[in-house]
Amino acid sequence: MELSVTMSCRGDETLLELCGVLDYASVPYLRHVVYRRFDAGAHTITLDAAALRLIDAASIKVLLYLRERALGAGGDLRLTDVRGTAVAALEIAGVAKELDAYGEAGWPDEDRASTPVDLGAVHLGHGHWPVGATEMLQRLSSLSLADPRRARLRDEVIELCLPAARHLARRYAGSGEPLGDLAQVAAMGLVKAVDGYDPQRAVEFGAYASPTVTGELKRHFRDHIGAVRLPRRLQELRVQLSRARDELTLTLGRPPRPEDLAAHLDAGVDEIAECVAAGHLQRPISFDSPATVSGEREDTTVADLVGGDDPGFELADLRASLPVAMAGLPERERRIVALRFYGNLSQSEIAARVGISQMHVSRLLTHALGFLRRRLA
Repeated sequence: MELSVTMSCRGDETLLELCGVLDYASVPYLRHVVYRRFDAGAHTITLDAAALRLIDAASIKVLLYLRERALGAGGDLRLTDVRGTAVAALEIAGVAKELDAYGEAGWPDEDRASTPVDLGAVHLGHGHWPVGATEMLQRLSSLSLADPRRARLRDEVIELCLPAARHLARRYAGSGEPLGDLAQVAAMGLVKAVDGYDPQRAVEFGAYASPTVTGELKRHFRDHIGAVRLPRRLQELRVQLSRARDELTLTLGRPPRPEDLAAHLDAGVDEIAECVAAGHLQRPISFDSPATVSGEREDTTVADLVGGDDPGFELADLRASLPVAMAGLPERERRIVALRFYGNLSQSEIAARVGISQMHVSRLLTHALGFLRRRLA
């Protein structure tokens, strides 16, 4: 491997000075170093490529992927001071400006600690699992349960493999769940993998740990995320969709369209749309959350905008039934009701017009209203 890296830190910013060749063999080590900075909360990273002689297509894809991750976390990743054949490779790929290849690092000499990064200590195994984990677990299985070295060795294996577990958790970073929670779930899956691994099966630990951690993450989404349970078909497609979106962004150099995702996953566009919509519906909005409707007060909540029962519906039903009920009254009582409620006359005025006493009008009106109430009920 013809790559050396030095590191300088300034607040939450990191400068990585690259020297040598960045190719298919060396870029996994750089990716590991960048991920370690991400895990430390440093998402603004500058890669000084002034001493970089060569960069290949595989490395360019990785750099674009890392930049996308940095931007998603509110930071940035730049590849600056690129020269010679390295900048020519970026120009051919059409990403020189996107990666800021013509820009300067902006780190004065007094800010550069230039601490060498020991890439030889970075172990890349199956799916980023350290190759030494299998050997350590074999030693662990040979120790008796009462041996005090057993617990210490177990902790060392878990600590060594935590970066690989976090790497698996990052695959689900676009699911809406906080990455810190996903990292904790992945760590729980790692503990289960360490405790359940059987060295007698002659299988690399990474081959056993990857599905164990991934299964724990999937169970977390299935059992704890969202108030609405999605069908298994949509759950599996949603995981594939998140991974395909990242891969196609690197390949196409732009966010993929639904048609691109459908072709990549061999699914229909309608299935992709259903999966995206189902992901939004899995987390219903709280009635207490602020409303985002323009023109409303700032303290307006969703509950304030939810409609209630409209009394007009009941009145419409009564208006339709009233003529039928009125037809059941004697003619004089119908006239009295009409004069009282449609003509807005007093009982005395009705008595003078009908030719009876006001007391008689009151008795007839009471009888008519009682009849109408019974009929309408």
